[in-house]
Amino acid sequence: MPPQSLPMSNILPAIGLASGMAFSNAAMGQDAQTLRTYDVVAPPSCTNNKGETVRFIDSSRGSPGMAAGVADRDDSGKPVVFRSNYTATPPEFQSFIDRHECAHHQTGDVDRPHPPRNGPDHLMNESISDCIAILRLRDEEGYDQAGFDRVAVAMRNEMAKIGFPEISISSRISNIDNCFSSYGPPQDFVNGILKQRGLLQP
Repeated sequence: MPPQSLPMSNILPAIGLASGMAFSNAAMGQDAQTLRTYDVVAPPSCTNNKGETVRFIDSSRGSPGMAAGVADRDDSGKPVVFRSNYTATPPEFQSFIDRHECAHHQTGDVDRPHPPRNGPDHLMNESISDCIAILRLRDEEGYDQAGFDRVAVAMRNEMAKIGFPEISISSRISNIDNCFSSYGPPQDFVNGILKQRGLLQP
């Protein structure tokens, strides 16, 4: 699909859309997983839309036991991703978080005005970053359906820990499932977003 004609409605969280997957907390062994720790994966390469290299920094920010990432600029204005509590989540989801946060740099989100949290523009940005992350795992790391399923299980577990309702969890998984199976190379997708935003470098 040509990047200039990306159907943005397809990557919005579709509230109420069935994901076609059933992951129960019991099946994931949530109690056991909560106590387990994991080695931290090496971060991927990441360059923002301006050609700047993005650094990944392990951080103690965030809630204990909750893996998270934050895309930002540091005090000197350099693009960074802060990685918090990665030992709390499986390596596949660590890799997904890294690429999700990198995508905020790739698409220029970090340097654009931040939309109201949980508003439509914010949800669109999150859906776009999710899509780029799963496409990169598919194309760069060779994730097949089994790899996708491991990401989805971990995503469900992490969102449930925070208290997201089932409809939000299923919607997010449905979005990455659609991206994984429907879109071409991740850079083409990124370029399509940048073109729509008037940020594509010549």
